[in-house]
Amino acid sequence: MDNQLTLEEIQSVLAKADQLYTESELSESLDDMATAISMHLQDKHPLCLSVMMGGLIPTGQLIPRLNFPLEIDYIHASRYQGATSGNDLHWIKYPNISLQDRTVLVIDDILDEGLTLQAIKKYCIEVGAKEVFTAVLIEKKLEQRAGLQYADFTGLSVPNRYVFGYGMDYQGQLRHVPGIYAVHGL
Repeated sequence: MDNQLTLEEIQSVLAKADQLYTESELSESLDDMATAISMHLQDKHPLCLSVMMGGLIPTGQLIPRLNFPLEIDYIHASRYQGATSGNDLHWIKYPNISLQDRTVLVIDDILDEGLTLQAIKKYCIEVGAKEVFTAVLIEKKLEQRAGLQYADFTGLSVPNRYVFGYGMDYQGQLRHVPGIYAVHGL
């Protein structure tokens, strides 16, 4: 991205943002997601794929809550590339571990339009995954999605606003914020 935000701009976005969920509420939601995932996948030795970069924090918080055998890898596909709106999908990194005949759990930060998750799920099936499940910390409330319509495991929902924190970014910034915030005016 060419236009980096200044420190003052980043601080202003955070100061004006509306907090939608606290870190405590997110933790409780992750506990609930882990329980649901465990019920469905505990006997399947799944390969958990974190979708970079947004899935980094949700995956890091979710995986320790899963008390059954699993493997971890990551995939990096992005439509946003630091911008606030998505474009064509860019494949940056494919998993190192073979997906052949595996149960795969794709973990991402948000289900927005669903195009990235739909493409990742399609890729997993094309390279031989036996079954593919999706888990997202946040689902954006939309009347209609262009891609994947729903995730198999969802934490919380947000209104149709631009959100950041807990893995989600605002122009490449604020992923680390311990909560979910909506950008004021967007």
